[in-house]
Amino acid sequence: MKARHDMITVFVVRPDEIGRSHEFLQMRRAADDYMGGTWQLVRGGIESDETAIEAALREMSEECGMTPREFYRLGSVESYYTAIDDTLWHAVAFCAVVDRQQPVKLNAEHDAFRWISREQMPGHTMWASERQILADLCRNILDDGPGKPYLRVNLGNLPSS
Repeated sequence: MKARHDMITVFVVRPDEIGRSHEFLQMRRAADDYMGGTWQLVRGGIESDETAIEAALREMSEECGMTPREFYRLGSVESYYTAIDDTLWHAVAFCAVVDRQQPVKLNAEHDAFRWISREQMPGHTMWASERQILADLCRNILDDGPGKPYLRVNLGNLPSS
């Protein structure tokens, strides 16, 4: 078995219509792509010349055309196994808060998107690892947990491309 740690997962979240809760972005994989027809989060690989934070921001821009107004690393790493290549994956997880009016611009990997309410999101995630990280994200970021200030990524301190 192989183990890899060059992946990221980004939960993209925005305030709901009345500003009392949140909605999460899911994108449907194109039918001819890997796992076609499934609803997914922003995911991707870390290139050899970038940090996990840089990869997450790049993948977010590429997959949904969005940029965060707030960005957080999460206290958990998503781990999952793929049988097809006998690999245990470890993906650094992030939360990107976007403005409600920011448009979604999908790339060719996806053919549709939807916003799922915070309350319904656990039932719309495919993997147990996503549900575990979602619970951590809600508790620590969206509910202003004690770790929130320490998880925030200062986007102004990143090197410019």
